[in-house]
Amino acid sequence: QVQLVESGGGLVQAGGALRLSCAASGSIVRMFVMGWYRQAPGKQRELVARLSPGGRTNYLDSVKGRFTISRDNAKDSVYLQMNSLKPEDTALYYCNAARASVEYWGRGTQVTVSS
Repeated sequence: QVQLVESGGGLVQAGGALRLSCAASGSIVRMFVMGWYRQAPGKQRELVARLSPGGRTNYLDSVKGRFTISRDNAKDSVYLQMNSLKPEDTALYYCNAARASVEYWGRGTQVTVSS
């Protein structure tokens, strides 16, 4: 059974930085499309960043230039470096792994950015 466990969330002031980590079980990081999603209260879940097995990345327009997704195959982990954080980045951040019709989700880690 694949599990995704997020960590690294917390409370930070606007302009600060956080690094989220997603530890996967089952050696999937190198084979799956890995993504970070977020959901703020009262809003729909949205894709923040995605990393394909071949290294292609996609970012939400509002985080381009501030967030960076990366992975460590040896550690079976995916990361989201978040710089220049804004209050509107406040949300529950989820790690996702997807391949064909198979998809896994973590339980999320809370990021709160104060103004």
